[in-house]
Amino acid sequence: MAGGGLHHLEIWVDDLEAAVRSWGWLLTELGWSQDGSWSAGRSWRHGDTYLVLEAGPDVSEGGHERTRPGLNHLAFHAGTRAQVDRFVTGCGAHGWRLMFPDRHPHAGGPQHYAAYLEDGSGFEVELVADDVADELAGEE
Repeated sequence: MAGGGLHHLEIWVDDLEAAVRSWGWLLTELGWSQDGSWSAGRSWRHGDTYLVLEAGPDVSEGGHERTRPGLNHLAFHAGTRAQVDRFVTGCGAHGWRLMFPDRHPHAGGPQHYAAYLEDGSGFEVELVADDVADELAGEE
């Protein structure tokens, strides 16, 4: 039995339409495909893993706060540094804002090239460039 891989992630949101605008853009750009749609939710799939956004009747009021105990952020492989840069360029038009702009793109450290984005509901994603080690080696 193979085990350990992420099967799915379910994110409860208070505004499904806003979440679909921001997360739908992000996931589609990352190569995920919309997999399902129902009145209170949407799902996207990437390989064997799927992600659900849901605003059903069991969602409590109060909104998400990433600094409280629970989920802080999701980190995705985002391709090359140029691809990470394209996410930053397009994020504002899709409901995301760049976090830590004074330290971007090295907010995670000098050997780490990533964009940290936050949506209007306070969910954070980290988009990590996969080619940093190769490109940094070439700069020496």
